[in-house]
Amino acid sequence: MSGDDELYKADFSSMYTSPDPRAYFEALMPLGYEIPEHGTRFVESVLAALPSHEEPTTVLDVCCSYGINAALMRSTLSLEQLGAHHLADEVADVPAEVKIARDRKFFDRHARQRRLRLLGLDASRPAIDYALRVGLLDAGWCDDLERDDPSPQLLAGLHDVDVVVCTGGVGYVGTATFDRILSAMTIRAHTRVVSFVLRSIDYGPVEAVLAGHGLVTGSGLAEPVRQRRFADEQERDATLRAVRARGLDPVGLEEDGWHYANCFVSSPA
Repeated sequence: MSGDDELYKADFSSMYTSPDPRAYFEALMPLGYEIPEHGTRFVESVLAALPSHEEPTTVLDVCCSYGINAALMRSTLSLEQLGAHHLADEVADVPAEVKIARDRKFFDRHARQRRLRLLGLDASRPAIDYALRVGLLDAGWCDDLERDDPSPQLLAGLHDVDVVVCTGGVGYVGTATFDRILSAMTIRAHTRVVSFVLRSIDYGPVEAVLAGHGLVTGSGLAEPVRQRRFADEQERDATLRAVRARGLDPVGLEEDGWHYANCFVSSPA
């Protein structure tokens, strides 16, 4: 992991080198991966509460991978249905170009009419390219904001962002990324930052950065939500140590074999 926390987690980096999400779903669905559904459900409630304005609402998904959150927001599909689509036997061996062409038609068939502009930021160029090619993202970038300032293209794209979403990326990205994003945005009364953060990770440093940009952070949900099951015993043991080190009780949560995440929402003071 990179960013502000060096907590051990299972390494899934190899799945982000594929030109489509089949490896992603093969790795995560057996682990009961569910955080995108919790995240998008809450983001929908945030979007519904924003004041209406003429322009489409612009959402930036940080660590967007293959546009999974975007797929849930743009379509009538559930995460389970997305997984079934990508893991279907008939597409197991088709070339990536065929899969991408099929996926674009698939998402077109299940599209919802939304006044949303969806942007993505991720370290994986193949994941960003896929989400763009199948129409899940309106624009996407793979700038490394932990190390570098935004490219001119990303800088221009960030200017009109209304809502920043990060469902599980904190720990891979940290204060530098959030600072650079917020520095490029126009902070308005309806600006929101929504983050789902594993309980093993301290969100305090990011909260401090957001506060420096005039945003106050509070809890979005009363209870933590499940992200996925632990991939192995090493990940379980490391997570339990980290949760306890933060003064939190893993009984009934991480001790049951799952990563749990808290939801934070930030808005202007």
